[in-house]
Amino acid sequence: MSTRVGKPKTGRPRGAGSFDADVAFVVGDVIRKLRLTAGLSQETLADMANVGRSYCGSIERGESQPTLFVILKMAAALEIEGHALVRQVEHALARSRFGSGKGASRRN
Repeated sequence: MSTRVGKPKTGRPRGAGSFDADVAFVVGDVIRKLRLTAGLSQETLADMANVGRSYCGSIERGESQPTLFVILKMAAALEIEGHALVRQVEHALARSRFGSGKGASRRN
């Protein structure tokens, strides 16, 4: 008698979601600030990172939560290391979640 082990299921469990609006907003805010500091337009950043301009805009507005791969492409286009971009996001999240309330509110 053989016991067949089925193929493991992939993807998220039914009903689970991975979008976190607070994280998406902070990622977008950090990327926008870095882009403006670098003096780049959204279109230029999108071209340099090889992502769509509208997708770049939706990331900056916090409407999309980019994958790690996209974050790394945007970091490279902004001429910073990926870990530096992630660190800035982590610090901004900590300030927004545990800060004194200053700047902790989200844009609508």
